Amino acid sequence: MSLTILTATQRLRSVSRLHRIQGHMMSTHVEPDVLLEKVGRAGVITMNRPKVLNALNMSMIRLIYPQLKKWESDSETDLVIIKGAGGKAFCAGGDIRAITEAGKVGDPLTKVFFREEYMLNNAIGTYRKPFIALIDGITMGGGVGLSVHGRFRVATEKTLFAMPETAIGLFPDVGGGYFLPRLQGKLGLFLAMTGFRLKGRDVHRAGISTHFVESKKISHLEKDLLDLKSPTVENISRVLDSFQNESSLDSEKPFVLENHMSDINRLFTSDTVEGIMQNLKADSSDFAKKQIEILSRMSPTSLKITYKQLQAGATLSLQDVFVMEYRLSQACLRGCDFYEGVRAVLVDKDHNPKWNPPTLEEVSDQSVDQCFASLGEMDMSF
Repeated sequence: MSLTILTATQRLRSVSRLHRIQGHMMSTHVEPDVLLEKVGRAGVITMNRPKVLNALNMSMIRLIYPQLKKWESDSETDLVIIKGAGGKAFCAGGDIRAITEAGKVGDPLTKVFFREEYMLNNAIGTYRKPFIALIDGITMGGGVGLSVHGRFRVATEKTLFAMPETAIGLFPDVGGGYFLPRLQGKLGLFLAMTGFRLKGRDVHRAGISTHFVESKKISHLEKDLLDLKSPTVENISRVLDSFQNESSLDSEKPFVLENHMSDINRLFTSDTVEGIMQNLKADSSDFAKKQIEILSRMSPTSLKITYKQLQAGATLSLQDVFVMEYRLSQACLRGCDFYEGVRAVLVDKDHNPKWNPPTLEEVSDQSVDQCFASLGEMDMSF
């Protein structure tokens, strides 16, 4: 009896907490979550939650998506610029805590959030007009989805890029299955599995951004883009190239992974995640030892899902990748590692997750395959 009461109490607490979070996510503040402006012939999107590093919530998705569609068909809009407010972040990710709270109580937000987020990501990836993301600051997870699929992505020395999802029992979603395997060699798989952080000019060298411009020049760059009389792809490219050519900061420094690319390509080539771990263990270098240490902290289920996601995504269209990733998102919400990862990293912050299963060997191929299975009528469609 007491256990039933305790469970009911915990459920009520979760529901109450979820309602508070949803109220925060959907509320309309005096200061809106997103600023949508028309400046001349340009649409300008400013993510406006600087106190939480512009973390993407449901309210923001539902403001940005219809406006993007409207501008796309508007004959008086020639280009779209997206940026983040506050000077620290473009967008540090999705509102993961709200999603886990929803998942605990079976709230439909878990289905709706990922579906609408991926619809927005796809709209950016298929946009018919020049789309320019100014990723001046932290750009992770959901922020990557708002930028990396666009025609132009401008990094600065303040850009910090990462896909750290395997550390919280998730996988590099928002189209990670599309763009990561298309990076040089095994770089995408390395970034996806380890959550390695790229900074500044290295974001451009890795092929994630299309340009590098010094942060102090970004406001001037934006003005020159807005002032373009004929903002064609060619003219926008010319402006971006000229600002990049004037940005010499850190140009003499080599790519942070330059000395390790041959190691990454060799060590991360295998038919299985276990094979990658064996490659690393057989290698005596400090680099290999470091990767073993990092990967051993990640969710074994997430590592296997991520490996298969990138393997499949390498030959899929962007839309088909989103269909796959939506299936994976729902599988992670049905499992337990996502909730445990968020608890360990974001809630209790003890960084000591208890993964289930706890080892790679205990994660069966069958259980991984089930995560990729069709959801039938619940599948995403475009």
